[in-house]
Amino acid sequence: MVGRHRILLLDAAPGDLLGAELERLLGHSLAVTLNLRRVTDRAAARDAWGGRVGFTDFDPFDEAALIAETLRDGGHQAVKSRAGVPLRAAFLAATAGDAAAPGAAGAATGSLRVIGRAGAGTDHVDLPAAARHGVVVTHTPGSNADAVAEFALAQLLALTRDLPGHNAASHRGDWRSPAAPPRALSELTLGVLGLGRTGSALAGRARALGMTVQGVSRGPARGNGVRRADSLAGLLATSDVVSLHLPLTARTRGLIGRRELALLRPGAILLNTARGGIVDERALADALRDPGHPLAAAAVDTFEHEHAAFDSPLFGLPNALLTPHVAGMTRGAMAEAAVRCADHVAALLAGRPNGVPVATG
Repeated sequence: MVGRHRILLLDAAPGDLLGAELERLLGHSLAVTLNLRRVTDRAAARDAWGGRVGFTDFDPFDEAALIAETLRDGGHQAVKSRAGVPLRAAFLAATAGDAAAPGAAGAATGSLRVIGRAGAGTDHVDLPAAARHGVVVTHTPGSNADAVAEFALAQLLALTRDLPGHNAASHRGDWRSPAAPPRALSELTLGVLGLGRTGSALAGRARALGMTVQGVSRGPARGNGVRRADSLAGLLATSDVVSLHLPLTARTRGLIGRRELALLRPGAILLNTARGGIVDERALADALRDPGHPLAAAAVDTFEHEHAAFDSPLFGLPNALLTPHVAGMTRGAMAEAAVRCADHVAALLAGRPNGVPVATG
């Protein structure tokens, strides 16, 4: 491993996708350290890859352990994350080799140069701190756009036809008919907040099913046939279903709060497959509890607090369809994200940044 760039896989691709990810990284002549913490069959991984990769086993959400493992045996030049492990200022100061961090394992002696995210979002990384320490952050925008769009469509269909309610009633032996028949998709307007890759993919699918689609976005829409709303307030007031497809930034944090929820049409549905911090979860929970509120239901896949810290005021609400941040987890999307991330990290470590997407603060 002398002279080879070292990469620490904080959370490898799941199941048999692990092999494709490791082969891609090894094909770039990277020295790989695989964290076994989220590998289902650790013994099989050791048998299959022993001698070709190194192994460790630690909780990457424990910052002190993360710093120690990144610095281990002379340090890693790259780390790769899939599940959004927080990579904050203290971690970057300790591992980029130019400062010591409180709680770190000794003085900073690392040589971290690249952070790779197998996914689109980079809000788990302190981007200004990364820039200060000379660490480049790359990601895979668009790798799961179709997967997330399909999931949002599934949320939409489930809630517009009240599948969770009918399922619960049927399991109780209650033959329940709707109090009022639901409207067909062709009678509904979908409002898409953010018309990037994922929002545009959802818009195209919704239009194919006969929905009227409108959207708001800072940039140009990627698809055709999407009517532009004049403002966020205008979109909220004229949509039957609102779906969020924005990154979490200082500008978008808390974008949907009490005032915005009150603007919705009576009987409206909110879908969030973007980031939890975009929506005020307490305001959302209060709205869903209020029978007089215009919001009828919500489907939420992303939360302010996730993984071991998973907690939400939405717990227990029958009109809240909750899922654990799985919208982008199709086999194809995860495979593409893993190998594309490997390619990006290798290119940056080799000094070939052209064409590699880089996140900036």
